[in-house]
Amino acid sequence: MDTATPARVRVLFFARYAELVGRSEVAVSLPLPATVGDVVRRVRQDFPGAQALPERPLAAVNLKQAKLEAGVQDGDEVALLPPIAGG
Repeated sequence: MDTATPARVRVLFFARYAELVGRSEVAVSLPLPATVGDVVRRVRQDFPGAQALPERPLAAVNLKQAKLEAGVQDGDEVALLPPIAGG
C-alpha cells in the first residue's frame, strides 16, 4: 500500500520551454517526498512537447534557484529556466 502523501506543484515554463510545451504553466501531482528532478521527470512524461525539455534544466523553487536534488512540498512553484544567451 502506498502511504506517500500527494503534492500538487505549479510548474512555470519560460521562453523556449513554454514554446515546447505549448503553455506557460501546468500543475502536476506527485507523491512526497519529492524533488525538483521528480517534477521535471513528471512534466517530461505527462505533457506533449515536454520530452524535448532537458533532463537537467536550470530550476527555481519559490523564486530561489534550486538544484534537481532540492525537495519540493505541496503548493510549491517550480520554474524551469532555459539557458540565457547574451549578445
